[in-house]
Amino acid sequence: MKKLLLLAFGLFIGLNAFSQTGFPFDNEIHAFKHQDSISFPPKDGILFIGSSSIRVWSDLEQRFPGKPIIKRGVGGSELSQLVDYYTPYILFPYHPRKIFIYDGENDIAAGKSGAFVFEEFEKLYDMIKTQLPHATIYFMSIKMSPSREKYFSQVAIANNLIEKYLADKPHTAFIDVNTALLKPTTSMPDSSLFRADYLHLNSKGYDKWQQVLTPYVN
Repeated sequence: MKKLLLLAFGLFIGLNAFSQTGFPFDNEIHAFKHQDSISFPPKDGILFIGSSSIRVWSDLEQRFPGKPIIKRGVGGSELSQLVDYYTPYILFPYHPRKIFIYDGENDIAAGKSGAFVFEEFEKLYDMIKTQLPHATIYFMSIKMSPSREKYFSQVAIANNLIEKYLADKPHTAFIDVNTALLKPTTSMPDSSLFRADYLHLNSKGYDKWQQVLTPYVN
């Protein structure tokens, strides 16, 4: 009985300490770790990680039936926050064999440059290759959201730099999920593929992403 009380007390202290870390969106990270404590994802899964475009993809797992999908999108998080805070909690512990990353859009919307996003991705890439050398890394291109038109030039810079960086890297790929969201005859986003906020995708938008991603998931 004494051992059980000590174990329970230790678990309480650990969770309480985690809840007081104070980094951005730590409540969501805490919720993921609580979920993991109940049912931890199997090793060698397929991890989708990044910002709210992953978080609000409500039927992600159902779109790839039979695949060991792990969805870990975090609020309005930035790529720099994934680098600085989240990897020890919602990336490295799962030992995924494939990692799909959608992030960087919020960094740019917060005033960061496309070059800054590229530099943060370089850091993340090195971190993953050090910790998980056998994982395949997929960077999903930053989309051109209609509500963020003034940032399109920096989005293009980030995408171009990351695509060139990954071109000769083994077990990696730059996946262009942005072009599928553009109007056929223009280089502008198709607003019918977005929700009312013109930032997040609707079901038709995720249909487009699914078509592009399926060969890589499979």
